[in-house]
Amino acid sequence: MSDHDHEHSSDHGHPHDHKHVGPGHGHAHRHAPPSFDRAFAIGILLNSAYIVVQVFFGFAAHSVALLADAAHNLGDVLGLGIAWAAMQLAQRMPTQTRTYGWGRGTILASLSNAVVLLLACGAITIEAVQRFFHPHQVAGEVVAWVAAIGIVINGATALMFLRGRRHDLNIKGAFLHMASDAAVSAGVVIAGLLIQITGLLWLDPAISLLVVAVIVAGTWGLLRDSVNLAMDAVPSGIALAEVERTLLALPGVVEVHDLHVWPLSTTETALTAHLIQSGADDANALIDKAGGQIRERFGIRHSTFQVEAPESAAACALRSDSAACSGRSTQS
Repeated sequence: MSDHDHEHSSDHGHPHDHKHVGPGHGHAHRHAPPSFDRAFAIGILLNSAYIVVQVFFGFAAHSVALLADAAHNLGDVLGLGIAWAAMQLAQRMPTQTRTYGWGRGTILASLSNAVVLLLACGAITIEAVQRFFHPHQVAGEVVAWVAAIGIVINGATALMFLRGRRHDLNIKGAFLHMASDAAVSAGVVIAGLLIQITGLLWLDPAISLLVVAVIVAGTWGLLRDSVNLAMDAVPSGIALAEVERTLLALPGVVEVHDLHVWPLSTTETALTAHLIQSGADDANALIDKAGGQIRERFGIRHSTFQVEAPESAAACALRSDSAACSGRSTQS
């Protein structure tokens, strides 16, 4: 752990003490998440090859379900590529123009993945509805065998993203892509077998619509969470009221204001707050304790606190219409 202390003057002429506390040395650091490079590479390679097989046999067997699955797979390959690129960018250090780095790209990637999935569902729905009115003879056995390959490929790829889906929305998007593909393939297998047994051609578009409903239900949560993060909402799993109670429980803290919590990426969260401290206790000690509590209880590694005395807090511009506020600020 390294401590870096320095002083500078604010725009209002009040000295502020800044202290950065974190693992490693220097102010710029990144906490590398578990690597999913291998999962992305394998998923993209296998699905790209599978798309070629699906398109060929989809036209040969006259199956809209198989072609729909191929279109869905193409969207997933693009989605995996976007998610992978975003994760690579997120590891780059901050710059003079991007002081938080490229982490927000992971949020945009998860949002784009949700949109791509929903657009693919729309395309499948249109084609399936048209097939109800204009059915085509379908080679059910061929469709079933090709789709069965997809269950294996997509299911195996989804399992490689399984462990990261609860902690990273970007990885969750990749997992949902592969899991939904496996579900689509399972639906296509069922359609192919039933058509082979019964000869009912309407089963092909009917099962396609059923699979679409399943995918939309699973994707809606990803879209909602991605939009929330893109709009700087408090990340799910963090209760702002609980954060405030934790800060108020610190020794000497009588009030908390200007409290903000927002995502830097799908895995990193930032916090800023003003703490009003009674008495003449050491502000730096309070800041260290506050940073430690927030990091331990909520997993927030980037926190900035400004400590104010009760008599100066009333003049804080972020608390009233006053032109200035004084105190000590720090990062931990």
